[in-house]
Amino acid sequence: MIPIIEFVLGIAVLVYSAEKLIGYLVGVASRWAVSLFLVAVVFTGIEFDDLAFGIALNLEDLSEVALGTVIGTTIAMTGIVLALMAIVAPCEIDVPKSYLVLFAAAPVVMYALALTGALSVGVGVALLVLFVAFVGWIAYREYSARRPVFRNAELYEQLEKAGVGAGGGTATATLTREGDEGPVSTPTDGGGDHPHRFELPPDLRVDQGFLKARATSPAGTIVLAVIALIGLVVGALIAGQGTEGILEEFAIEGTVFGVTIATLALTLEDILLSVEPSRRGAPEIGIANVIGSVVFSVTGKLGIILLVGGAILVDDDTLVWHLPVLVGITILSAIFLATGKLRRWHGYVLLAIYVTYFVLSLVLFGEVPVDD
Repeated sequence: MIPIIEFVLGIAVLVYSAEKLIGYLVGVASRWAVSLFLVAVVFTGIEFDDLAFGIALNLEDLSEVALGTVIGTTIAMTGIVLALMAIVAPCEIDVPKSYLVLFAAAPVVMYALALTGALSVGVGVALLVLFVAFVGWIAYREYSARRPVFRNAELYEQLEKAGVGAGGGTATATLTREGDEGPVSTPTDGGGDHPHRFELPPDLRVDQGFLKARATSPAGTIVLAVIALIGLVVGALIAGQGTEGILEEFAIEGTVFGVTIATLALTLEDILLSVEPSRRGAPEIGIANVIGSVVFSVTGKLGIILLVGGAILVDDDTLVWHLPVLVGITILSAIFLATGKLRRWHGYVLLAIYVTYFVLSLVLFGEVPVDD
């Protein structure tokens, strides 16, 4: 029972920290004038919690679970996270084609290396170099293209200058729009009876968390974001401890647990970091989270796990089942993103593929006992 409590507690810490991180990312981008897409790739794409989780598992001689979690969380990023983002908050997207090519190619490179039957420390170095090159390319493209730090930054600046959400003594009137969950307060004009009105786009969701984050000092945004990331890592370590106990107590085969139960729980964090930002008016965070997480998982994260924990043998089930599914669903996701709009039917297709994969994984491999 204690391992289950540890696992649940760890996931709870992950979810809370992820929710806090969303607002802090907008604050970092706004206060440091850095592309929100790039900030999200670095802070959410580089999944410190999953990385700590995978390293802990490999150090505990649970390399099957470590590899299974790498593959499973990567598949879940598109089959669950991107799918739910499309279903709950479909939106217009503008992702450079070069990003999508790298996004689709990363799992193919990992699969090619895994066909040798083992992932060595040398492979880990190569994968880590590939991820650094990926982030470098994103940074270069975002800077040279002068992409905005935040899609709705100018509108938020107008609201902030007028005193909305600042907690000051400015008189306010209420402006509501169809589809809003609640009223948006706008300041009155010089104490008169007519409110000062803003031209707000229909898809804008004025988020008090974003307003607060943007009002934080530049150094404060970094500190708060780092604290949230530390929370993610702590939650991952607790969840990893519980995972080991669950494996021993219930004798579940390692790779199966990694690609099913542990993956679903860890994916709650990414759902929050993708679906919620899109609903709150910052879809850049969600898309960057998905693209960055997929590339990081199969390059940087796997590379660091190999460097710290040693080589991992790749079994036949992984080569003929899990990795082909990973490559296929990632390429399909890249095709959907290339259309320029994330549609609900995209989400239903991706979710159906994941559910099929999940069920077949349990049916075909769920009764294999864990090795001593």
